Amino acid sequence: MTDAMPGTAVPVHLRAAGVSLVVDAVPPGLPRVLHWGRDLGDLTAESLVAFRDASTPASFSVDHTQALSVLPTGRECWPGTPGLVGQRPGPADGGSCRAPFPDLRSTGPVELLTTGPDGGGLRVSATDPEAGLALTVELSLDPFGVLRTVLSITNTGDDPYEVDALRVLLPLPPSAVEVLDLTGVWCHERSPQRSPLVHGTHLRANRRGRTGHDATLLLTAGSTGFGFRTGEVRSVHVAWSGNHEHLVERFPEGAGLDTAVIGGGEVLAPGEVVLAPGETYRTPEVFFVWSGDGLDGVSRRLHRHVRARAVHPRSARPLVLNTWEAVYFDHDLERLRTLADVAAAVGVERFVLDDGWFRHRRDDSAGLGDWYVDETVWPEGLHPLVDHVRGLGLQMGLWVEPEMVNPDSDLARAHPDWLLTPGAPLARSQQGLDLANPEAYGYVLDRLDALVGEYSLDYLKWDHNRDLHVPVHAGRPGLHAQTVAAYRLLDDLLARHPALEIESCSSGGARIDLGILARTHRIWASDTNDAVERQSIQRMTWLLLPPELVGSHIGPARAHTTGRTADLPFRAVTALFGHAGIEWDIAGCTEDELAVLACWIRLYKELRPLLHTGDVVRADLADPGALLHGVVSADGTEAVFGYARLAPTTDSYPGRVRLPGLDPARSYRIRPRYDAGRPELFGRAAPPWLREEGVVLPGTVLTEAGLPMPG
Repeated sequence: MTDAMPGTAVPVHLRAAGVSLVVDAVPPGLPRVLHWGRDLGDLTAESLVAFRDASTPASFSVDHTQALSVLPTGRECWPGTPGLVGQRPGPADGGSCRAPFPDLRSTGPVELLTTGPDGGGLRVSATDPEAGLALTVELSLDPFGVLRTVLSITNTGDDPYEVDALRVLLPLPPSAVEVLDLTGVWCHERSPQRSPLVHGTHLRANRRGRTGHDATLLLTAGSTGFGFRTGEVRSVHVAWSGNHEHLVERFPEGAGLDTAVIGGGEVLAPGEVVLAPGETYRTPEVFFVWSGDGLDGVSRRLHRHVRARAVHPRSARPLVLNTWEAVYFDHDLERLRTLADVAAAVGVERFVLDDGWFRHRRDDSAGLGDWYVDETVWPEGLHPLVDHVRGLGLQMGLWVEPEMVNPDSDLARAHPDWLLTPGAPLARSQQGLDLANPEAYGYVLDRLDALVGEYSLDYLKWDHNRDLHVPVHAGRPGLHAQTVAAYRLLDDLLARHPALEIESCSSGGARIDLGILARTHRIWASDTNDAVERQSIQRMTWLLLPPELVGSHIGPARAHTTGRTADLPFRAVTALFGHAGIEWDIAGCTEDELAVLACWIRLYKELRPLLHTGDVVRADLADPGALLHGVVSADGTEAVFGYARLAPTTDSYPGRVRLPGLDPARSYRIRPRYDAGRPELFGRAAPPWLREEGVVLPGTVLTEAGLPMPG
């Protein structure tokens, strides 16, 4: 709700889900965040004015105190990363350029957007007539306490204006003393790293042309020792699939509110965005999340935000079989029919034909861009396989990589001018395709439209297998235009086929962000199906995304990416906590293995209403070799947990483990599920609760004393 009305000189107070946002948006200054964090309760107009007057900004070593806005620049004597960087080219005679440091001032009262007890928003407009610029600032707090920010800048002058950076920055309190972000590489994505928040800038800048295997997803600043279940934290996420940055900064002027900030935005190359008179640049959405109960609180807010979006899938997430690790490029109709038969028999619901179905694609060095069924492998097209799969009652999906092209392809030979990265080193024998080129865009859209239409496809696995280091469009850096065009391509295809579902895959988990997920229906978390690797990868992917959007498959016993061997129960339980599937030649499985798969699939179908609607919880265990995570229903009446030991311990007995997220006022029947087989236990006898009938225990015991884990 808000305690301020348009036209008053009172800060705006927005509240939702235990979060308060207090914004001083009184002209002529740009909006300044006075408080973003725990709910402050009902505040009167008088107390809001007093709050503003008491919020003294830092001095930044100048004679008069300066108020830090959401778009700080040198005009405010801000010594840190500026919110706006741009330039208007100077005259040809070498004279100085006009208004190199814009003085943007709001032009009227704050415009309140929809407000109420569950959030709301505001919009502020500002101009600098001398600089020829107009700015719009949008801040909105959703019903789950997620703060969304968007900035727009318009060139109102007579000459072009180059935008080099436009980023939003919010203040951090003195209690934010540690930083957590993520890094990673192919098949080992989302590895956490923690550091103290010291003076200077902690910057995670991505210039890969896609989100990247080392993407942080969230950059979090918090109180000392914060974890999944404890601590006050503030996180930022830039919803953009091109180059972008997340940052936190602290300065030595003091421990005041305005001497540390968190924020981010798109990373633009010089000359990449040049606004003609009247043109506007709009930033990606940047989301900020506060939590008073650790990282699980951040995830809970974000998951509810994501689930409330119109694009979020509403139907049950079908159990998938993907053919990649079953057949690779060896496409044989009878072999694939047999694979589909076995899949249907164990309960699979969606069959996805991966790479290798299109012209010239006998390995990964040729054919990208030639989006026609290979007649030498499929003389009757894909109809014999598609008809067989549908006859078994399964949905049908297909792998594509529309944003890329192999130099060894009919498309590249016919249209070398369509290359996005001409002259750049090849990666996976491929280059980018310039989707900002209208002809290239039209070709790809028409081919995808034709394929989806001809085969009535339910699903596309949409891949993106290389970084885009030097993209060029129309003679200038082209990544911004490429990212916008890729989004438009997805939007246009879905407009033509509203029932189609699309997975975002990028060499595994290299394009995971809320920008791509505004028009896709799940992500592929990693190219590794090694269950040991997947335990930690999925655990950190859940920071941003709920399980139903995270593809998680059972692979063969020996993982082809790592060579590690794991037994079937462990692989099955790991894959259970997501949008589950199989990526394995199950036509070669034993009868016992198929029986376990069938039981596991029945368990997935039983639990997915809980898994895909409940709150993710993760325990902070002292034992670094063990992980405990789970999903608890919104009403606290039921939950499912997974406990995994990934490394040996020097303790002979692992002790008790608390189950997070349960309701202490309830009692629960605790019982194991052996649907995917019984794990082999070593050492001392199993605890009594591992009997199939289980035990009934109060929530207080489970959350405070915990359960003894087997050795």
